[in-house]
Amino acid sequence: MHTPLFRLPLLGALLALGSCLTVIKPGKDFARVATPEAPDYRMEDNWAALPDRRDSADAVPRHTRLRNQQRDAPVDVFFVHPTTYYGRTQWNASLTDARVNHLTDASTIRKQASAFNSTGRIYAPRYRQATLFSFFDEHSTNGQEALAVAYSDVKTAFQYYLDHYNQGRPIVIASHSQGTHHATRLLREFFDQDPKLRRQLVAAYLIGFKVQPEQFQVLRPCDDSTQTGCYVGWNTVEWGQEYPPFQGGVAVNPLTWTRDTATAPARLNLGGVPYSFDGVDKRVVDAKVHNGLVWIHPTTRPGYPRFLLPGRPELRHSFHIADYSLFYYNIRQNAEARVRSYRMLMHGG
Repeated sequence: MHTPLFRLPLLGALLALGSCLTVIKPGKDFARVATPEAPDYRMEDNWAALPDRRDSADAVPRHTRLRNQQRDAPVDVFFVHPTTYYGRTQWNASLTDARVNHLTDASTIRKQASAFNSTGRIYAPRYRQATLFSFFDEHSTNGQEALAVAYSDVKTAFQYYLDHYNQGRPIVIASHSQGTHHATRLLREFFDQDPKLRRQLVAAYLIGFKVQPEQFQVLRPCDDSTQTGCYVGWNTVEWGQEYPPFQGGVAVNPLTWTRDTATAPARLNLGGVPYSFDGVDKRVVDAKVHNGLVWIHPTTRPGYPRFLLPGRPELRHSFHIADYSLFYYNIRQNAEARVRSYRMLMHGG
């Protein structure tokens, strides 16, 4: 039996309503709904994670030897979280929505951003994220307008981070799903255009969304496990399956950190972390790059859910939700390796 999507009461209730995608569609057009107030990033409450306070990015999986080491970390991580808002009353989440904020912290900040807490000081802004339906809105501009609002917050937060927190430190950009939609644009508008800022880029982990090389003028996909100033990305699906929306994008094998199509055996998987965030599953899956996707043979171990969404049966082969968790230890180790490589190249150690 597959783990229910996120085990979330809200989304579970939506799924129970029916098999049509309209159950997550806002009831009014974007222009007819008030947009939530823009966040002020001087206020710490508008950040899901900051390195000098206690928050969910400090977490490590229970019953493991992993440790949060942000205090002495040599680089910064700017993490853009995925969609945790499925509301129908408005197209963008309010930052005063305690339920959405709790969900963001308990799921994506705790179980994705934490992968970087051994080597980076984690900054993760809250933002007026677009509701999930925005990505399936094929008949209006509502979804795109909602995503534009969300990106405006991410851009403002990143500029605030640069002005007040960064102080010239090396930067890792990390994201998932909607977060990667925004982080890709962030890289294009900031790093791709600015050689000085580009020199600060250790690497970008643009996971769970289609990223095409032609979106950048200068930045390129990483070719190996220690290259810096580059980006990686992947979308995880069941072996032998296709998923047209993500095909043709950049796919880097998270077990080898190369883009070739050789199968990486499960013995190279240092450990997945299940949704319970309880322990480690070594050798949990293999991985193979195919046409912009990463194929895996699904594990029988619980805690690595498929992406189940009403009205989208093609998603039943997608492990979108587990893009991080299936390769958690490999991501953690790779971030450490790239930081070491960056420091050697830039500072001699």
